[in-house]
Amino acid sequence: MCTAITFTGTSNYFGRNLDLNYSYGEQVVITPQNYEFNWRQLPSVKTHLALIGVGIVVADYPLYFDAINEAGLGMAGLNFPGNAYYGKVTVGKNNVSPFEFIPWLLGQAHNVGEARKLLADLNLVKINFSEQLPLADLHWLIADKDESIVVEATKTGLHIYDNPVGVLTNNPAFNYQLENLKNYRQLNARTTPNTFASSLDLPVDATGFGSIGLPGDLSPKGRFVRASFAKLNALKGTDPLSDVNQFFQILATVKQVKGLNWADEHSCEYTVYSDCYDLQAGVLYYLTYESPQLHAAKLQGQQLATSQLITYPLKNQVVVDWQN
Repeated sequence: MCTAITFTGTSNYFGRNLDLNYSYGEQVVITPQNYEFNWRQLPSVKTHLALIGVGIVVADYPLYFDAINEAGLGMAGLNFPGNAYYGKVTVGKNNVSPFEFIPWLLGQAHNVGEARKLLADLNLVKINFSEQLPLADLHWLIADKDESIVVEATKTGLHIYDNPVGVLTNNPAFNYQLENLKNYRQLNARTTPNTFASSLDLPVDATGFGSIGLPGDLSPKGRFVRASFAKLNALKGTDPLSDVNQFFQILATVKQVKGLNWADEHSCEYTVYSDCYDLQAGVLYYLTYESPQLHAAKLQGQQLATSQLITYPLKNQVVVDWQN
């Protein structure tokens, strides 16, 4: 399971926690403008917007988990098990397999408004990348500096939701998650006055009483509420790096520690990596479970007019900053 968020400070930021019970060997993947995409059902594309993101490369093809493009539009796929539904090829539609969805959209759209127009004719089809790599059940958070939306393909069709909180987790569907926030409207980042009974003197003996009732569990519903509360109340930084640090502090409120959430008898979910994209600067910052030091790669300055993928393995080694 996963959590994705947006955040606005001195710049605009987008990113996520990838929570799984295994690692695919993730990499930073840069797709330059002239890399040729050969879609399964649509004509090939030889020129497009450049992308930077995290994913894997199989047979020289970038399989993105999340990414942004050079125009500042970001997109992340999150697990949506049992609810995601991919149909058959439909004449007159843009038939796109989910593994193609991120590069197909980010290769064309400069912002959420343009993304909406492309989504109007989208049909997500059930075409596996290969027998060894079947499709995952996913839904997607898409965001630019001004707004974010959620895309869900279910048996009732393709749904596009405005996302006023800029947060996405997993099941249940996004419209339920948003409605569920009403159950927590009493939460407050400050200690609230005594409303229990005016006849009782109920002094507090610490801070944090305003957030009593905030979910602390690792379920998607609990993480959605907790991430929304943290993101919407978090102070903004005074410069880009302090904002990036704050972004990772927000993600840390919903990170998963090995051993606390068992996916099956033999493996537990954990936060494989956390990332943060500066949408304006085109920079990807990330941490991994094994290497919580900040790492970064940038889209600008790369050979964006070339045709070959550029990759960097994620850092997975603890680094100690000795001071004596």
